[in-house]
Amino acid sequence: MDIMPIKYENEKLLIIDQTLLPCEEKWLTLDTKGDVWEAIHWLRVRGAPAIGIAAAYGIYVSMRESKADDFAAFSEEFRENKEYLNSARPTAVNLLWALERMEKCLLAHKEGESVAEWKAALLAEARAVHKEDEDGCRMLGEYGLSLLRPGMGILTHCNAGALATARYGTALAPLYIGQEKNYGFKVFADETRPLLQGARLTAWELFHAGIDVTLICDNMAATVMKKGWIDAVVVGCDRMAANGDGANKIGTSGLAILAKEYGIPFYMFVPTSTIDLATASGEDIPIEERKGEEIYRLWYEKDMAPAGIKTFNPAFDVTPAKYITAVVTEKGIAYPPYEESLRKIIVD
Repeated sequence: MDIMPIKYENEKLLIIDQTLLPCEEKWLTLDTKGDVWEAIHWLRVRGAPAIGIAAAYGIYVSMRESKADDFAAFSEEFRENKEYLNSARPTAVNLLWALERMEKCLLAHKEGESVAEWKAALLAEARAVHKEDEDGCRMLGEYGLSLLRPGMGILTHCNAGALATARYGTALAPLYIGQEKNYGFKVFADETRPLLQGARLTAWELFHAGIDVTLICDNMAATVMKKGWIDAVVVGCDRMAANGDGANKIGTSGLAILAKEYGIPFYMFVPTSTIDLATASGEDIPIEERKGEEIYRLWYEKDMAPAGIKTFNPAFDVTPAKYITAVVTEKGIAYPPYEESLRKIIVD
């Protein structure tokens, strides 16, 4: 099954509405910057790389109908739209990374060009972001596969698959490539409360791809580890600090601690666009907090908690670098000390 969750075809930005999976496969057309903001904020498109791709196309969509007739007006409108789109979700660094890359593209075409040429340059850059992510995910998969052996039991959390990227995924990329090579992995997918990305998305992806996948509740991870069914944990990352601390979907840090206890390697898959050398440590990563209704109301016919209950619903947690066995990027594998190895990968 070849999943490509974002398309730009016939002057239309199209995404699979991931909030409807696995019950319904519906493509949405994002015609305006408001459509793009809403899709990112409400997780219709999600996963750090996919958010970056959507943002790159989204800023083009927001400028496509611009009536500006000089660069000063065009660039001012661009900056306003950039700030608006960046407000959709604060933790995933790829959102700002993509928007800043698009701004650099615009500034590079400042001299002696027309509005039509500025718009064409933005579209070409968005397509480049898309293609580079697809190629990078394939390389992530190849490097990741070098750490795994045929027949291994693999535990994963949230969705770091094709739905979160241009294609293949990050943490799931080696599973897809392993499937091509008959590795016969046995995958366990955490449901990933409260938004159930593991149940709705990862299990859906892997099941339809013919990969052996077993769905478990988040609080069953220690049990399957203790039984000896897990040989490696693979997860994605929404932002990695310079010291190797990695922010990912809430619940990831707990898995890393469990993996350490049971002597299981814990691999974090991180595109270089997600490595933020300007952020010193995980303490400096802003953590998005979402409405408490997602915990007790979203997936139920009636409330599953008392009316007026207080809630705490952080979307991410930070896994300290000391629990991460290796960081897999599209440029190679980084090992501790991450302050040195991550910088070397980025600079080289």
